[in-house]
Amino acid sequence: MPNARPEPQLERFRDDLDALTEGQATKGAGLAVAVSGGPDSMALLWLATRAFPGQVKAATVDHGLRPGARAEAEMVAAWCRGQGIAHAILTPGRPIGGSVQAAARAARYALLHSWRGSEGLAWLLTAHHADDQRETVLMRLNRSSGVGGLAAIRARNGVVVRPLLGWRRAELAAIVEAQRLPHAQDPSNSDERFDRAALRKRLEAVDWIDPVAVSRSASACADADEALEWMAGQLADAHIRADGKGGFTLDRWDFPTEMQRRLVARMLAMAEADGAAPRGETLDRALVRLRAGEKASIGNWLLSGGASWSLRPAPPRRIRQASGKA
Repeated sequence: MPNARPEPQLERFRDDLDALTEGQATKGAGLAVAVSGGPDSMALLWLATRAFPGQVKAATVDHGLRPGARAEAEMVAAWCRGQGIAHAILTPGRPIGGSVQAAARAARYALLHSWRGSEGLAWLLTAHHADDQRETVLMRLNRSSGVGGLAAIRARNGVVVRPLLGWRRAELAAIVEAQRLPHAQDPSNSDERFDRAALRKRLEAVDWIDPVAVSRSASACADADEALEWMAGQLADAHIRADGKGGFTLDRWDFPTEMQRRLVARMLAMAEADGAAPRGETLDRALVRLRAGEKASIGNWLLSGGASWSLRPAPPRRIRQASGKA
């Protein structure tokens, strides 16, 4: 196989993955690599297998959404066979429905986690890189995201690690070319009906937004978000109490606005574990009313301001009778 002086690349990859796994990769932990067959994931697979020989297994998810997807999965399987790498093709048990991209992502991770667990592998690697991170941060900015949202693609989320967030798409493409790796292009990546593809097209000519710098900023936001969550947990333990009637009370609220947001969000999560997280603007409107000693509704819950803030189930809404009388 051609060699484009891979040792510096492999040393860099080892360092990046070790930083995310706290040295477990170097100690021999099993690595599961998610491989779509695109150039980014094929470069990831090549780096992982060369940097950590004997520790890697790969899997490709065929959602059944595109006619060519199965052939792409088989392409990856054939290359893996030639390299002596264990590979599995995973398919959902039922058709993807609803919001296709979101549903496909959920199904993909569910299948990959199940496969990883069955194979006894410690970590799941995905091929998100710095250019992906730049796109995600800009999309989150356009949605008024706070510090948690601007953390964007997390370098580590549980057992999922993304060691390429400091790598450019062009670097990965160069590995694919130098090593003559088979690969396929997903047509949805250039379909401008999708927000990310449209943004990617417009960023092609933009060279003044450095993806690696953006990725570092996102990492700093992730660290800040983790610190804020830790602090919110400490304050919640000290100042949120159940009232014995299905509600909660925050006995002190003279904290910075971001802490107020997180404490109210925690009360809502404690009251309704399966409830949808409130949007930032919804929380901000509620905070204005609570600081004024007034009441605010969020979903099925009523918040009351004052010296302390309380959360109670909202009273049943009155239903107008068919006669037209209230």
